[in-house]
Amino acid sequence: MADHGGHGAAHAHEHHWEWSYYPLILVLGIFLSVPVAFGFFFQYHNATLGIASLGLGTPLLLWGIAGWTSEGIANRDKEPGWALTGLPFFIVSEILIFLSLFASYWMLRLTADVWPPAGTPHIGVVLPLIMTVILVSSSITYHFGEMALEEGNKGSFNMWLMVTMALGLVFLGCTIFEYNHLLHEGFGFGANAKSTAFYSITGFHASHVLVGLGAFVCVLVPALSGKISHSLVKGAGLYWHFVDIVWFFVVSQIYLW
Repeated sequence: MADHGGHGAAHAHEHHWEWSYYPLILVLGIFLSVPVAFGFFFQYHNATLGIASLGLGTPLLLWGIAGWTSEGIANRDKEPGWALTGLPFFIVSEILIFLSLFASYWMLRLTADVWPPAGTPHIGVVLPLIMTVILVSSSITYHFGEMALEEGNKGSFNMWLMVTMALGLVFLGCTIFEYNHLLHEGFGFGANAKSTAFYSITGFHASHVLVGLGAFVCVLVPALSGKISHSLVKGAGLYWHFVDIVWFFVVSQIYLW
C-alpha cells in the first residue's frame, strides 16, 4: 500500500506538458500585420494588398492574444504570480520614456527664437479638452466595473468594461480626426520642430491607449465565458489609469503651453 501511495504521489507530481496553437496564430497575425503590410505599402506601393494584409493580420493578432490569455487564465497556478509586482517597474520605465520625449520638447520650446515655428497652423484646445473628458470618463467606468466584480457581478463588470473600451475607441477616433485635419493643412511629421514633437508625443500616447485596449480585449474575451483573472483585471486597470494621467501632461504641455 505504501509503495502504491508513493507511486501515486510521484505520478501526481509528474510534469505535464501544455500545448497551444494560439502562439502560432499570434505570430501569423504579427507577420501579416507588420512586415507584410509594411512591405506592400512602402516597398511595393500597393495599398490594396497592404490593407488586405493588415485586415487579415489584425483579427488573427487579437484572436491569438485573447485565446492565449484565456488559456492562461483557465490553466493558471493557484499562486498569485509576479505580474502585479513587476507592473510598477514597467510603468516607471514608461514614465522615463515619456519624460525623455517631454524633455526634448522643452529643449526645443525654450531654445527657439520664435514659437511656434513658421508653418504651424492653429491647434485648438476644444478637442483635446473633450478627449480629456472621454479618457477620464473611461477610467471612472472601469472603476465601476472593478467594484461590480468585487461584488461578484460578472455581467455588470463585462458591461462596464465594454463601455470603457468604447470610450477608448472614441478617444482614438478623435486623435485620427485631429491628425487628418492637420495633415490636410500641410502640418506633417517633418513640417517643423513643433510638428515633430507634436506627433511624437501624441502618437506615442495614442499607441499606449491602443495597447490598453488590447489588454482589455484579453480581459473581455475570457470574461464573456466566465473566466476572469483578478490580477489581470487589476493590472490592466492600473495601466489604463497611468495612460490617463499621462494625458494630462500631454494636454498641458503640447496644447496649452
